[in-house]
Amino acid sequence: MLKDKNIIVTGATRGIGKEIALTLAQNGANIAINYRNYNEEVEELINSIKEFGVDAIAVKCDVSKSDEVDNFISEVKNHFSSIDVLVNNAGITKDGLLLRMKDEDFNSVLDVNLKGTFNTTKSISPIMIKQKHGKIINISSVVGIVGNAGQCNYAASKAGVIGFSKSVARELASRNINVNVVAPGYIDTDMTKSLPDKVKDEILKSIPMKKMGNPKEVANLVLFLSSSLSDYITGQVINVDGGMVMA
Repeated sequence: MLKDKNIIVTGATRGIGKEIALTLAQNGANIAINYRNYNEEVEELINSIKEFGVDAIAVKCDVSKSDEVDNFISEVKNHFSSIDVLVNNAGITKDGLLLRMKDEDFNSVLDVNLKGTFNTTKSISPIMIKQKHGKIINISSVVGIVGNAGQCNYAASKAGVIGFSKSVARELASRNINVNVVAPGYIDTDMTKSLPDKVKDEILKSIPMKKMGNPKEVANLVLFLSSSLSDYITGQVINVDGGMVMA
């Protein structure tokens, strides 16, 4: 489905991002990932991707820093010669109630989740415009749509990603560049596994399908949006949440 496509996936060393990278590689794509600190997780992921018979590279990059992003995109372009898809998955949480939230916790979440998406999208757009094609897939969250107590910083960043993506979709549509948003709900990852059972029970009550999703279900949507099957889709926000949020 993605044979010989070159794809960047940020924040791919664990959780949803890791599953996205592996799923795209399994379907024939060459993969570039970023890391802040090189470790065994990075090395293992690169090796796992290459087992599918595709190419893979890892470049040091903090997406909140525009100079590092420009270097990252440049290195990937030089290595692959073209970049077909960008998946902006890098994200962090620093939860806390509004009245207790420190400025640094608010700012750091927006710097990575929103400004990071801006940095990579801005840096890669000239390449895609010159190629006359490209797909940008931004990972948001249902929290960016409905909000969540104790996550005003995270909700603001993910809502910002949605507004940003719709604006960029309008700007780049005439250049044959698609920009879409994937908004996961509660997905079974290391983060959700650590939640108390009581909290999990309350979460399940809010989901019509009465179960959490898994990273593969998010990755499969990203696979579709990365492929030619989605060529006439842009500016859309697609939830993967078991019906938790229905617009």
